[in-house]
Amino acid sequence: MTRSPGVFAPRWRLTSIGIAAAISLFAFEGIAVATAMPAAVRALHGLAFFGWPFSTFLVMNLVGLGVAGQWCDRAGPRRPLLTGIAVFTAGLLLAGTAGHMAVFVAGRGAQGLGVGLASIAVFQLVALAYPAELRPRALAIISAAYVLPALVGPVVAGTVTTHAGWRWVFLGLVPLVLGGGLTLRPALRTVRPPGRETVGRSRTPLFALLAGAGVVALQSGGGAVAAGRTAPAVLLSAAGLAALWAGLRALLPPGTARLRRGVPAVVALRGLLAGAFYAVESVVPLTLVTLHGLGTVASGLPLLAGALGWWAGAQAQGRLTAPGRAALLRCGLAALACCFAGVAVTCLPGVPAWPVYPLWIAGGLGMGVCVPTTGVLVLDQSAADETGGNASALQISDVTAAGLGTGAAGVLVGATAAGPGFGAGMASLGLLAAAVCAAAAAGAARTTPVRGRAVAA
Repeated sequence: MTRSPGVFAPRWRLTSIGIAAAISLFAFEGIAVATAMPAAVRALHGLAFFGWPFSTFLVMNLVGLGVAGQWCDRAGPRRPLLTGIAVFTAGLLLAGTAGHMAVFVAGRGAQGLGVGLASIAVFQLVALAYPAELRPRALAIISAAYVLPALVGPVVAGTVTTHAGWRWVFLGLVPLVLGGGLTLRPALRTVRPPGRETVGRSRTPLFALLAGAGVVALQSGGGAVAAGRTAPAVLLSAAGLAALWAGLRALLPPGTARLRRGVPAVVALRGLLAGAFYAVESVVPLTLVTLHGLGTVASGLPLLAGALGWWAGAQAQGRLTAPGRAALLRCGLAALACCFAGVAVTCLPGVPAWPVYPLWIAGGLGMGVCVPTTGVLVLDQSAADETGGNASALQISDVTAAGLGTGAAGVLVGATAAGPGFGAGMASLGLLAAAVCAAAAAGAARTTPVRGRAVAA
């Protein structure tokens, strides 16, 4: 039996390196900005607008994801990817040279737009540049590319901010991003555009903007609830929910809410697992500090362990040929459900904190298996001129659910942090996340292709 070549074989080496470099730098910027943000806000006298750079990035990221889906299906990945890298680089330059908070916010918006454009183009590049049997390993590169920034991002960004200034957290990435883009040019010259004449709806950017505004409004409404402003919170949340529903209805495949078999079910399950994971992850360090009295380093170690587990899971799914992809997704979701249920137990009185460490490794393994597997399932069911649109729906589901999950967790923390119900609140969050993943595991069979719908490379 002949061993198949790997993704770093000479034919695909530059492509694989370029993908890893681009995604790693996007991920590093996302992690580093949280470290540099306090210094940037103080320097620009923008404390009152502290949340705007994050909200603007989220909204424009969704716009980029929506635009890129149609663009890639019409023209292929080359122009969207190069444009995304150029816009992201311009955002880095704007943020790094900003003399006013408004310019800094605009830079963050450009970064979000660029990441959205480039992310979908990279996904389509995987579909066009690699044979079907190598796609799981190629998508594992994307998942693994998030691990190194998670490990070193806060330390590197903190060091740069302290010794060189916060501006160099952004400006220092410019030559690295441009260099990573150059390594992808040979592969981009060889892939042919799908050649689709008409693609989707022309108002996709508007719907993406509407969905992003809905997420931000819901997060703001939750913050108003936590602050005790009930009436404004209800109005803002209602408006946000309406905007989100209208946007997602146009952006996601028909039948997503009903888990219709095929791509809609994959898109729905990706959102469910992302929302559950990021909601719980956002409160793990706080829970360990508040309930168990751990220090800053010890409370952050589960996230490091989870990142390593994510890497291991991504590598494992790239090498597995059995069980089938739907069964593999079910296993990953089951691991997530067990992880969240176990974390919920550690929030109860008298239960020690140490189980969180192995539990979060299991959660990372589950995400490492599930995220690339959902990507493979989408590629297997997408024609060449559908990969951009379907990848866009998958990423929009992920980003939207992650934002909603972390926002909901923040509201719960705000509502319980000042009283004795904090532990019970965090336990309830863990159990709810476990139930969501268990329900998603039960629906994993619906992610298999509709008969006759699987598409060969």
